[in-house]
Amino acid sequence: MTHGMRMDTRSSYRESGGRDWRDAATHYALLPLRVFLGVTFIYAGLDKLTNSAFMKSGGAGSIGDTMRSVRDSSAIPALVDLALKNPVGFGYGIALGELAVGIGTLIGLLTRLAALGGALISLSLWLTVSWASDPYYYGNDLAYLMAWLPLVLAGAPYLSLDAALRARRRQRTEDFR
Repeated sequence: MTHGMRMDTRSSYRESGGRDWRDAATHYALLPLRVFLGVTFIYAGLDKLTNSAFMKSGGAGSIGDTMRSVRDSSAIPALVDLALKNPVGFGYGIALGELAVGIGTLIGLLTRLAALGGALISLSLWLTVSWASDPYYYGNDLAYLMAWLPLVLAGAPYLSLDAALRARRRQRTEDFR
């Protein structure tokens, strides 16, 4: 007597219109990354805005002292010099940028644009503040830059305002036909 192994178990499930756990995992693969980056950047922005020591041009923990301390070790000292022309304004710009990027990413509104903003913030911080990290993987800004790239490419196709707006536009287009 010959015993065979049935090989069509997954295909019959798919033919019935169902989705298995692998399909669902693939479908929502970027959601944990989106939530992590969104919450982290919201927290980073709020932390800067509520830290009275940070939003000063000088003193312990200030944006001014931080920028002056990394100037000579950064990859692009001219970028640091630009920030040092108005360190408090730069601090507010970074904080509000992080907040906008975090909110946009978390709720999925203009997600690709928000992710691009997050990538640019991470890139600028990597080239200035964490450039001197040795070895390079001790600096977290490079890892954040790489984490933003999948969201720049894919956006937030599910559980997002972008998806809701896209579905609404599609519905309106079908209504006009």
